[in-house]
Amino acid sequence: MIATVPQLRQLSHVYPRGSRVNERGHLELGGCDAVELAREFGTPLYAVVEDDLRGRAREFVDTLASRHRDFDILFASKAFPCTAVYRALAAEGLACDVASGGELALALSAGFDPARTYMHGNAKSALELREALQAGVGHVVLDSVDEIERLAAIAEEMLPPDRRQDVLIRVTPGVAGDTHAAISTGQADSKFGFSVTQARDAIAALSGHRRLALVGLHFHIGSQLFELEPFRAAVRAIAGLGDFPVYNLGGGLGAAYTPDQHPPSVERYVETIVDALHSELGEDKRLLLEPGRALVANSTVTLYTVQTIKHNVSTWVAVDGGMSDNLRPMMYGARYAAVIADRPLAPGTVACHLAGKHCESGDVIVRDASLPDPAVGDVIATPATGAYGYAMANNYNGVPRPPVIFCRGGDARVAVRRETYSDLMSRDV
Repeated sequence: MIATVPQLRQLSHVYPRGSRVNERGHLELGGCDAVELAREFGTPLYAVVEDDLRGRAREFVDTLASRHRDFDILFASKAFPCTAVYRALAAEGLACDVASGGELALALSAGFDPARTYMHGNAKSALELREALQAGVGHVVLDSVDEIERLAAIAEEMLPPDRRQDVLIRVTPGVAGDTHAAISTGQADSKFGFSVTQARDAIAALSGHRRLALVGLHFHIGSQLFELEPFRAAVRAIAGLGDFPVYNLGGGLGAAYTPDQHPPSVERYVETIVDALHSELGEDKRLLLEPGRALVANSTVTLYTVQTIKHNVSTWVAVDGGMSDNLRPMMYGARYAAVIADRPLAPGTVACHLAGKHCESGDVIVRDASLPDPAVGDVIATPATGAYGYAMANNYNGVPRPPVIFCRGGDARVAVRRETYSDLMSRDV
């Protein structure tokens, strides 16, 4: 008699690709049992499924390559500025955008080609601009008149007589995507970029700076976008500013954080961008795209351990992390899902709030969660934490930041170790 293998149940699309419920009934990430990860490395921790991370990078590259000849995909590294993440995406052939001198240092240390590294930021310091020129970054994205004058002076001082620094002008196209105000950047009243009218003056001003070569335009209309029409509208808005060889059309494609969210596919997003580029600007342009969240969000699951459960007006399930490892729910009401790692598909029986350990009433990771009979010691998993979790991690209440654990093929390795109390005092003088 041939024994039958029990069919393994599938998880929601918010989990990293390849995640499953294993034979023990536990959540499995990159072939690693989540309960065992928590036991071996402690909690909280960020578990990154490397195959998911790399696969999404290849999907962007392959999809764009099938529709447009001259392009580059840039990792918007502010989403997950971790050396191991930079290194994995560089190995997949991506370029990189950075928004500070620190991100530039991380990108270069991880192996990104400086010529395919692009410097952003609305308030770059003179030091950061010097660092960018010294490194040989491909483009500096100019964000203000002050920055044009500052970079021109630095380029005059630093560059050899036969070299010019390629620059893009960031244009705020007056197009706002449907997203939270804190992550919307394309509206007319924004701290970022030049308005369309101001951009004309900036273009004219750049013609007087012999060490700066204006090669194109950039826009970024916001983040966590589920509608594609704003991208078309933004391309139309900048089309009248002139004919340039390079157009950086930003990123912003949303990611699914909860099972009810279904962002556009990479294919639909790329098709929209390329169609708009070809119809409004031409087919012979160099196209740059900057996905960040859409590359990394769903690669990662944060694991916690339940510390206390209390019942008053509501039921509060408190874990050993919170706003120090995932600030997004507290900053702008971001929604997440949560499961118990040793029974991830069990029906929820307890309506509760999943709370953090920090001394703020707003330190709630998931409001109105539904968990199956939670108990102290349970391992809780919150998926889709790869974007802006590690990036915005902090030491509030003196809590050390969690480790980053890369999972692949059943092997788990520490990419970033857990902070220690000594680390909290390491900069004291």
